[in-house]
Amino acid sequence: MKKKSSVWKSASLAVGILAAVLIYAYGFEVTQVNLDEIQSPERQARLVRIIRALAQPEILEFQREEFQVNIPIQVPCPAGGEAALEPYAPDLSAPYLVVTPRCADPRATVTVEGYNFEPNTNGPLNFIPPSQVSLKLADIQTDSDGHFVTTARLPNRPDEAAQLVRAITRRNIGAPTLSRNAYETLDKIVETVFLALLATTIATLLAVPLSFFAARNLMKDVTASVMSVALSILAWPLGILVGAALANWVGALSQMLSASLATHAAGLVLGPLLVVGAARWALPQVETKAPSLAMRLARLAALLLAVMVGLLALYLVASLASALGAYLRANLSGFGFLGEFLADVGDITSLLVTPIAALILGAALGSAGGGLGQLLHERTRGGPRLLLHFGLGMVAGAVVGLLIGAGLAWLYELNNPLLSVQLPAALGALGGLLAALATRRGKPLAVGLTIYFIARTIFNGLRSIEAIIMVIIFVVWVGIGPFAGMLALALHSIAATAKLYSEQVESIMTGPLEAIKATGATRFQSIMYAVLPQVIPPYISFTMYRWDINVRMSTIIGFAGGGGIGFLLQQNINLLNYRAAATQILAIAIVVAAMDYLSSRLRERAI
Repeated sequence: MKKKSSVWKSASLAVGILAAVLIYAYGFEVTQVNLDEIQSPERQARLVRIIRALAQPEILEFQREEFQVNIPIQVPCPAGGEAALEPYAPDLSAPYLVVTPRCADPRATVTVEGYNFEPNTNGPLNFIPPSQVSLKLADIQTDSDGHFVTTARLPNRPDEAAQLVRAITRRNIGAPTLSRNAYETLDKIVETVFLALLATTIATLLAVPLSFFAARNLMKDVTASVMSVALSILAWPLGILVGAALANWVGALSQMLSASLATHAAGLVLGPLLVVGAARWALPQVETKAPSLAMRLARLAALLLAVMVGLLALYLVASLASALGAYLRANLSGFGFLGEFLADVGDITSLLVTPIAALILGAALGSAGGGLGQLLHERTRGGPRLLLHFGLGMVAGAVVGLLIGAGLAWLYELNNPLLSVQLPAALGALGGLLAALATRRGKPLAVGLTIYFIARTIFNGLRSIEAIIMVIIFVVWVGIGPFAGMLALALHSIAATAKLYSEQVESIMTGPLEAIKATGATRFQSIMYAVLPQVIPPYISFTMYRWDINVRMSTIIGFAGGGGIGFLLQQNINLLNYRAAATQILAIAIVVAAMDYLSSRLRERAI
């Protein structure tokens, strides 16, 4: 038996080795490994030239003094040959040229020798026809004695008149200064850092709350009855529509009131006080007895009033910020960007009021619908309960199907009601019926896990699309520049950081969370007092690391029009200006190293 086992192991090892050889051999074939190209002298010469250029970044420059020395040449030779030419006697005390021969046919090779030039200088050797258009013949480099010798092939420019061979040398004078390329690199690297900072900030603000929906340990115990989920689904779209309509109405009201400075002051002072007071009265922390129906309606009206006042205050703040920003922009001269920033904040606030109101009202009505559904689930029995159970499940499924169908109809421009309305509604109702059948014995729906899988799927889908692809879409939307790059990096960072944050939430110690839950704390309180204290330090570390990544990624998205230093780097590479490109590469390396040091120090303080 041992001998058979040994033979089997040997055979398995041989098969494994053969399979590995086949896999890597096919990998070489697919990747077109070609060692002949590596050994090509021409490619090696190009590589050496590029490496030497990259090793000499174009950071400093000198003022340059240019010297031109001419010598006549006849192309082609006259009838009597070189002897028929007028004698040429250069000033031997100054820089001069000697061309051998002094006349030649087009495309012939001549020798050009220079004397008394500035030592160790370089420049072009040009051919100047009567049109005065310079045609480069060669590059020259003088030695320590100011002498050079080179050969050049004459162009096909025959003319009876004498033409010129011109040597141009340049020398550095004065102290070195930062080159134009260095200034452009500095400007773009600053743009890159702040582009990445804004993208990381936006991503963090959105990824932190979203990460809790993608944490399995927090979502696995979130369950609800079919009636609760169904009424919540039905109430959410209604709440969104009501919230958007309410925000538009309040916006129109704010435009009538925004002309008065007193109205702005009253809105900024009294608005927050009314919102806080109404919210505290309508949402008491402790109640000795269940409130009556009239009290519940009064509290609901108070909450609605608080929402309206809050929206009005936001509109007034946005209007005031825009007006003040325009004033500061016109009067702060060099610091006008502060006014521009304030005006932008006002515009952003004004744009966000409607979606904020829609989400608030959607969440409020969705929560109320879920509560009503749970109450119906607990208080109904027998036939009425089954009727509500299956009926609400099918209606909610049909609504979800209609929403999905509407999205697909818009995306693919479907004009067929069968595909955009009837079929999605029927499939949605069937899905709702199946969910109701699966939970007919009172088993709750795993709402939390469903949200968890949806969130993870969205994050994985967004992470799989590189930022350089996203920036192409944003360039179409907002135009070429750093704004498009910032939006692309922000969207990609939301998915990436939300995944990292959620995995950190999944690895927390369960003891504090269970202890908080045992006291009767709500889910929000459990997250605030048991989850956040454990995840804040790694969240800071992940955020700083993401900023580092975004700085490096911004060099890539610049190739697709996303602004930043990548845009400048692409231009110089396309122009084969490797010395200028080396300056951008050096700047990126310095910034990444500095940010790594800064992030490590911040992590030391936070952890």
